[in-house]
Amino acid sequence: MATRRQEKLGRAVRESVSETIQNHLSDPRIVGFTSVTRVNVSADLRIADVYLSIFGTDNAGQNKTYEALEHARAKIQMTLGQDIKSRFCPVIRFHKDEQFKKTLETMNLIDQAIKEDLRNAQSQSDNTKQDRQQE
Repeated sequence: MATRRQEKLGRAVRESVSETIQNHLSDPRIVGFTSVTRVNVSADLRIADVYLSIFGTDNAGQNKTYEALEHARAKIQMTLGQDIKSRFCPVIRFHKDEQFKKTLETMNLIDQAIKEDLRNAQSQSDNTKQDRQQE
């Protein structure tokens, strides 16, 4: 369970990293939309795990964007150090956030199941109507 200090620092890191990615990086490998989904700060406030969701055209584009962000980590770290008013600036580590993709896949599966159930219900009601008309 995160303390208030960890949560506060996590919010500051998320805002700074997100703003830096959106407005201060001009790498042509960064395509699509990149979102900082969450930040976990260690108990000693020295390490911040930054989880990124990258919405690109395909997996290759997403991987290039992730590599570009890893390459720009020093610049993002420097900007974070300027933005945070703390004794220590946490070292950032990037991670791909696959949770959002899994959530989307689950939602699509639920939608498919609902559509299939509606089709089955429709075909059953059609069969019932035909049986009544034959009697």
